[in-house]
Amino acid sequence: MIGIQSKWRYLFMFLGIQLVVMALLSREGYHKRVTYFIRIFRKPDSTSLTARNHTMNGINAGDVYANLSHLSKVHNPGDDMPYCPKTSPYIGGPIHVSFPSRLTLAEVQRKNPLVVRGGRYRPPNCEARHRTAIIIPHRHREHHLKFLLYYLHPFLQRQQLNYGIYIIHQAGNYTFNRAKLMNVGFREAMREEDWDCLFFHDVDLIPEDDRNTYVCDSNPKHAAIAMDKFGYKLPYKMYFGGVSALTPLHYLKMNGFPNNYWGWGGEDDDIGVRVSLGGMYITRPSLKVGRYKMIKHKLDKGNDVNPKRFNMLAKTRQTWKLDGMNTAEYEIVSRQYMPLYTNITVNIGTEAGLHAPPPTPPAKAAGKPPGKAPGKPPAEPPAEPPAKVPAKGPANPAAKLKEDRPGLTNA
Repeated sequence: MIGIQSKWRYLFMFLGIQLVVMALLSREGYHKRVTYFIRIFRKPDSTSLTARNHTMNGINAGDVYANLSHLSKVHNPGDDMPYCPKTSPYIGGPIHVSFPSRLTLAEVQRKNPLVVRGGRYRPPNCEARHRTAIIIPHRHREHHLKFLLYYLHPFLQRQQLNYGIYIIHQAGNYTFNRAKLMNVGFREAMREEDWDCLFFHDVDLIPEDDRNTYVCDSNPKHAAIAMDKFGYKLPYKMYFGGVSALTPLHYLKMNGFPNNYWGWGGEDDDIGVRVSLGGMYITRPSLKVGRYKMIKHKLDKGNDVNPKRFNMLAKTRQTWKLDGMNTAEYEIVSRQYMPLYTNITVNIGTEAGLHAPPPTPPAKAAGKPPGKAPGKPPAEPPAEPPAKVPAKGPANPAAKLKEDRPGLTNA
């Protein structure tokens, strides 16, 4: 009898030591193992199965439309309403993101009845504390746009923002220029309303947590710091791509964005350098909050990798005051107020300028000037180009914005 008790005693001691070692080596791993064995003996229910289906990396994720269904559809501008609370009661945290194949813009519009013409919204039962414009550079990305709008509208409504969504569509087939389109978006959005914050947003990035509030900080903010593309980690310290936020004064201090990055790559790092040169620094949310899912796609036609980007980045310190908001030239082709967004189609020209000079025709014969062939009338002079919008601005970008927005100061 004594021998059997001793064997059990040694066995329990051996198991106890093993458990202690396992706990010390990996507390998290030990916890997961214990949890696993406990779940084996639990009877699963429908609630736990639903939660499991909407879980990402251990965090329960919900429907982005879940807590908006009871909002009133009537908004009386004349009523005196209180300010919205500093923390919105509709914020729910992690969001379950998927991409249904049959989604249409009509369905997105149906699910967002409070969004009015031009993609504008304000809370129906309180006065918003923040006015945010979303600027989205765009060309040939309609498939991605409908998914972004499906998630972004309720995402912003849950934060009780007064917001507007602007799609800046590059006309023509010349190489894509994301940063210059964002310059256009800033200028045109500020012409419409005195926004206090502007979010510059890639069309293929979907936010996964509404605690990542779309309001500006005291310094430029980089919101998309944890993309699934990069394993939900910041790829490098100075990365400023994907989704970023600036106030009008931040924008002035850094002279806007560069206009000369044609093609993919480089402009985000240039903007990050401009933040530092403007006497500011980059703020970020936590990795748990600043999460985004990227819609997978191939590199767009007309947006090839920019081979000059590294040489241009090396010169940012010399060029940032000479290339930016104060030199952005473009022409508005059309402005359409769609049910879910404002679409601004714009001609931003080419690397040769807004209106590149026509190529010189070759002479038909030696000694004979072009256009003087017998039997043909002389060529007509070229037509005057349309007016530029805006024309080349003053050397001081702050002075130009003050003209458009009286009362704005650098203070």
